[in-house]
Amino acid sequence: MYNCLLVDDERLARSELKRLLKMHPQCVITAEASSGEEALQQLTSHKIDLVFLDIQMPGLTGLQLAEHIPANTQFIFCTAFNSFALDAFELNAVDYLLKPIAPERLAKALQKLRPTNDNNNATVHYLAEQHGILLKFGDSQRVVRLNEISRFESIGNHAAVYTPYGKSFIHSSLAKIEQKLDPELFFKASRADIVRISAISHIEPSIAEGGLVAILQDGQQVDVSRRQAQQLKQQFSAF
Repeated sequence: MYNCLLVDDERLARSELKRLLKMHPQCVITAEASSGEEALQQLTSHKIDLVFLDIQMPGLTGLQLAEHIPANTQFIFCTAFNSFALDAFELNAVDYLLKPIAPERLAKALQKLRPTNDNNNATVHYLAEQHGILLKFGDSQRVVRLNEISRFESIGNHAAVYTPYGKSFIHSSLAKIEQKLDPELFFKASRADIVRISAISHIEPSIAEGGLVAILQDGQQVDVSRRQAQQLKQQFSAF
């Protein structure tokens, strides 16, 4: 189940989204907000798992609001404009829906959601550090332990796996991989990358405003989205 917050300055738009969400009983509408500022208050007052938010609103825009949404809270943009899609995905949005929202597009977006924390605790068991994964390197196959993998990179319906023995590929989405990885050991840097925290050598500012670049011990450079940048800094904060 997902506790949902609907954020849109137009009441009719919120009403239409509520109508569409009736077909998806896993989405429980917990709160609504007509502005970004009101949404921040609702996020503080309620346990929210999923936010549906418009982009162009008076005051705090949807893009600005997304930077303040907690990292464990997922969000989907619902907007009449397609010109903000790149910015939206840089903020690690689950999806970007254009108004008027088609029921089938909403259904596909909801399929991309990762389980809530409560569901994770009930049904998902993280893989141990010594768990072996059979990977192909050229004409040979090798069992690689999870603690040897420095990075998972999304490439379409596949994921590139970076190891000391080279790069391999597995037929799995990054979302499915993330569900099996212990967040104490692996960090989702962006929609495209998951890195092993202990493989990070240092962090540098990114050209993109608010972003970071994680430099891995093997020299790889991984972009960290604006939304994830603060969380990464907290990973290395002891006090």
